[in-house]
Amino acid sequence: MIGKIQVKGNKENNRNCGGISYLTQEDVFLGTLTVRETITYSAHLRVSNKMSKEEIENLVQKTIEEMGLEHCADNKIGNWYFRGISGGEKKRLRIGLEILTQPQIMLLDEPTTGLDSASAFFVVCTLKNIAHNGRIVVCSIHQPSGYLFDLFDDLYLLSGGEAVYFGDAKSAVKFFADAGFPCPTKTNPTDHFLRCVNSDFDNVSTSSFLRSNKTSISTEESGSTSLTNMTTQDMKEILIHQYNNSEYATLTRHNIQQINSKEVIVLSNKSKSSWWKQLYTLTDRSFVNMRRDVGYYWLRMVFYLGVAVCTGTIYYNIKTSYLDIIARAKCQAFVYGFMICLSNGGLPSFIEEIKVYNSERIKNHYGAAVVMISNFISSFPFLLVTAISTGTIIYEMVKLHPGFSHYFYFVLNLFCCLSVIETLMMLVASLVPNVLMGIGIGTGLIVFMMMASEIFRPMSDIPKFFWRYPMSYISFASWALQGVYKNDMIGIEFDPLVAGNPKLKGEIILQTMFGMPLDHSKWWDLAALVCLLISHRLIFFLILKYKDTISLHCKLYFDTVVHQIGNLSRTSSSSLSQSFNVVSKKKISTSKTLHSLSSQMDLSSPMRPS
Repeated sequence: MIGKIQVKGNKENNRNCGGISYLTQEDVFLGTLTVRETITYSAHLRVSNKMSKEEIENLVQKTIEEMGLEHCADNKIGNWYFRGISGGEKKRLRIGLEILTQPQIMLLDEPTTGLDSASAFFVVCTLKNIAHNGRIVVCSIHQPSGYLFDLFDDLYLLSGGEAVYFGDAKSAVKFFADAGFPCPTKTNPTDHFLRCVNSDFDNVSTSSFLRSNKTSISTEESGSTSLTNMTTQDMKEILIHQYNNSEYATLTRHNIQQINSKEVIVLSNKSKSSWWKQLYTLTDRSFVNMRRDVGYYWLRMVFYLGVAVCTGTIYYNIKTSYLDIIARAKCQAFVYGFMICLSNGGLPSFIEEIKVYNSERIKNHYGAAVVMISNFISSFPFLLVTAISTGTIIYEMVKLHPGFSHYFYFVLNLFCCLSVIETLMMLVASLVPNVLMGIGIGTGLIVFMMMASEIFRPMSDIPKFFWRYPMSYISFASWALQGVYKNDMIGIEFDPLVAGNPKLKGEIILQTMFGMPLDHSKWWDLAALVCLLISHRLIFFLILKYKDTISLHCKLYFDTVVHQIGNLSRTSSSSLSQSFNVVSKKKISTSKTLHSLSSQMDLSSPMRPS
């Protein structure tokens, strides 16, 4: 995330490094889409508007054929509830998405992780074909098989951040042999390289298993016993010194000077698609994902309908008696307080979609504003259907205030409330990419908002400090309940507690029993909910846009603070450390001698018989 980036010797000022594609280890997709749909949507988001639909389809088909995905082109990728394509096919799909815009440089982080040997071989073959078509492919790879190693043109061997070797991959074996560490016969060269430079286990004591399986070495055949007890750190230092003074390092420095003297290439990976086309494409893709993903809305709709029916049966056909006043309040408090907690159920799907958004935004495919608007548009019909279906069931079964205008307000108020909660859950998903933590934090936020509303205490009885000011003003439950109470009770007369007394007007009940001021109408309460929805959406936009920058600065700040605290603690405890070192040396001198892992595993190549 920080550092100096140079392309042909010149600093690359663009933070997004246009023309350079980067593939992480994690494969992030929308599992409900097919392979063809995934590539098609990506093409529409990135290619020029001048390309016709037929040209885009031809580009998609060409990419599918180049990646060898014809047999699974119309198969869904797969997610948590159904199995899709294999791991190797997902890796090739990731590569196919990157080559749509023909990047000049491709960086891949362990593209063979989690794959079997056949899948890994096919993935590396695909990368080799891309490299031989005029592009630069750089990938980190751990312990490849001999077949995979033979496919690479160049090898850059690192150990502790230092270059051990850089040059032709096939010449690496000769370099190690010239340095005094020839690769034994019938041994994978990459295994030998890593054993010679990985010094993490030099201080591991000799285990009984390794002692019992250690190969006996004939010193007469080797002619020397000095390398038998050589640590991997010693071997690494010899290799680094040998490389720095070798013809390979000289050739590398010469090539770098030649590259710096050439004309700088122009890298551009920015999306050429228009803002409106990106908005349409993202909205369509998100809508398709929501429609196909059972856990996104459909399952929650079933729960909402079930809870609505249960609420309707419990508070069925409420009248206007004195006792029904509290029943009406409890019914609506349950609807707007606890039933909307079901929005937590969509958090796993939210997190999956946020991950896809983040991976594409980092590559400069589109901006945060497009994500925010498209997500709201695509979710609009599902939230509207949920509000209408559940609101109709509850309103008709409970027999709330009669009249279409009151019914319309009840449904509209419920829709706005659901929209605010959905946005709040999207905020949680963008900040906490963990399902269990997200559900806990999301539920806590909803309950926290409900505490500053009329669900538990009348507004006049809520403490002014913090809970009434400012919490009641930013609580969706407070505005929703005030509006729905006014919508239901204003204009209705209730029976008195004592027969013969005059009837009780709803306005008086709201002011005396619920402590609710009537200085503004219910429509202002609804307008406040809309303002909360807009503000939550704007916060969602800001988090998407600036989360990485803020996280980076916070991490750098805390790292600096921890480093300073560590320096102070080390300075203050220097005398204690010195006395501890004296005791440690005495203990080590009397303990059993440690042997390096290189000597345990018999890694001194010249000592090993062919």
